[in-house]
Amino acid sequence: MDIEPLSDDKIIDSWRRNALPWMNAVRCGEIESRRLVTDQAMLDAVLACEPATVVDLGCGEGWLALALQQNGIDVTAVDVVPELVLAATEAGLIDGRVLSYEEITAGRLKLTVDVAVCNFSLIGKESVDGLLRSMQMLLKPDGSLIVQTLHPLITCGDLPYVDGWRKGSWAGFGETFSDAPPWYFRTLHTWLELMWTSGLTLREMREPLHPRTGKPASVIFRAQVRR
Repeated sequence: MDIEPLSDDKIIDSWRRNALPWMNAVRCGEIESRRLVTDQAMLDAVLACEPATVVDLGCGEGWLALALQQNGIDVTAVDVVPELVLAATEAGLIDGRVLSYEEITAGRLKLTVDVAVCNFSLIGKESVDGLLRSMQMLLKPDGSLIVQTLHPLITCGDLPYVDGWRKGSWAGFGETFSDAPPWYFRTLHTWLELMWTSGLTLREMREPLHPRTGKPASVIFRAQVRR
């Protein structure tokens, strides 16, 4: 069956093809912005909540889940790509699970936590919309959702500042990468509106600055369920 090139299904298909080179790139520190600012910024944002329990949604090869686990936090890490979850558990992650965002939205995860984290893992359209609505099932009272994503004003480039699908690129990565996943661009206003319509209230927004460019390397949202 052909997969629509600009779709949530294509994102998953592309990540399955690139699981191994991605794991190697992250673990070898090949992504400068992550090495210099965004990894630590996300870790700091989560630790500031002082959680006892965390679920890492779209955990990839597991670096964040492992870092939180090393800080004494009970972490469940979830990804739709089995190879990435296996890499995380082989590196020492205690609780790794293979689930899609659609399965989580349908109630398959069956846990509640102090903090849910999505670190550069909300790049689709319908799957992301559904996942944010599911926070009411996943978060304990006063729990927080922490999302780090590409900063819309920086990543918009020369294209119009409007929501819509965009083609992906592995520019700056090695030749082992192929078939870059597409991503759904959201303006800053759309991100905030999506959280509100998903039953979430924004509590904090951070814009980690790249030390070399002085521009935002990402944007981090912390939101809580309106009860």
